[in-house]
Amino acid sequence: MTPLQAWAIVAGGAALALLCLYFAFRLRSRERLLTMLPTVKTQGVFIGFVELQGSAQAPRPLRSYLAEAPCVHYSWEIEEHWSRTVTETYTDKDGRLQTRTRHESGWTTVAEGGEMIPFYLRDDTGVIRIDPDGAKLEPVELFSATCGRGEALYYAKGPPESITDSDHERRFVECGLPVGVELYVAGQSRERQDVVAAEIAHDPRAPLFLISTRSEKQVESGMGWSSWGFVLLALVLVAAGIFIGRREQQDIPVPDLAVGLGLFLAAWVLGWCWMAYNSLVALRQRVRSAASLIDIELKRRHDLIPAVVAAVQGYRDHEATLQKELAALRTQSEATLPGRPGPDPSALLPSLRVIAERYPDLKADASFAALRKSLTETEQRIALARSYFNSIASGYNTCLEVVPDRFLASLGGLQPQPLFAAADFERAVVAVDLQPPP
Repeated sequence: MTPLQAWAIVAGGAALALLCLYFAFRLRSRERLLTMLPTVKTQGVFIGFVELQGSAQAPRPLRSYLAEAPCVHYSWEIEEHWSRTVTETYTDKDGRLQTRTRHESGWTTVAEGGEMIPFYLRDDTGVIRIDPDGAKLEPVELFSATCGRGEALYYAKGPPESITDSDHERRFVECGLPVGVELYVAGQSRERQDVVAAEIAHDPRAPLFLISTRSEKQVESGMGWSSWGFVLLALVLVAAGIFIGRREQQDIPVPDLAVGLGLFLAAWVLGWCWMAYNSLVALRQRVRSAASLIDIELKRRHDLIPAVVAAVQGYRDHEATLQKELAALRTQSEATLPGRPGPDPSALLPSLRVIAERYPDLKADASFAALRKSLTETEQRIALARSYFNSIASGYNTCLEVVPDRFLASLGGLQPQPLFAAADFERAVVAVDLQPPP
């Protein structure tokens, strides 16, 4: 091996190690994001990156191919086992032709498929639409079976033809998201196109879009362990590159193992500082966005509630006037009998018939109920926005206090965020007065 080749091995190991560190820090950044973000309720979803938990629901669910279970997503695969004996001719080290046989076997996919549809995630506050297209899905196993040609499943769900060298043994596997399964969803929310409501959908600018049957803690733990796995792989690549380079070229200045590990440690520390500081800055921006959510909901209450109150008051006044007119007309038509002195009832009865034809449904009770519902929902949205702010601000403040994040926060001038307290919430509530004026 030439000196150039030895250095190429060392450089290749270092490059692969840096690539592994990149993936490690990427996973660690996502794990920190999910840990710091509070889980929101479906009623309190805002436009931005959110995480939710709930059950999968669909008005018209799919029916999976193998398990025939109602679900919102499923994918299935059928594999067929094969085996063969191969005889080959080769030339040995003495230049003579030799023959040898070997046995080969494996599984070949003979059929596969799947479907997915948008669905709703339900929790104790409501539902939100989820469009799973483009998401990383972590489904559960719906069906798994291995059978031979003599069993009904072999041809009932599998193709009629067999592959070459088939052993006539097939493996059926299906995974999916059944209706009612508990899901953890992390993704970008946006406004729906058909109605005024939010939905979770793929966004290339979002850090991730995940729909998992695992819990939030399991997802975060998996990302953390995967991150450490990439770090360990990077360390092995650095050590292997230096070891091979020094073994092949003893007379060239290939760095020794201690120097290589020192450089690796320095790269890891710098990378971690870069990742941790950026995550703190991103979290600070999310805290500020959460604070703006409260102002948005207060503005919504300020604009919505007075208009609703005015509409209900107007309808109530109209209804009261209409009732008086109807009572007067009915009284007058019944008080003057034919042939007796008094106003002619025939002049008022046509008006009464016209009003009767246009008699509106008196829905004062429904209007007041709708107003109460609007008031309740608006106050709940404000409470959810405040709760979300306090949760994410608490996580942010905790990060600024723990070691080693607090040193990065001090260097970057990051300050703790005060929390909302009920006693300090001084913005006036919109008064609702439904009493008629004197």
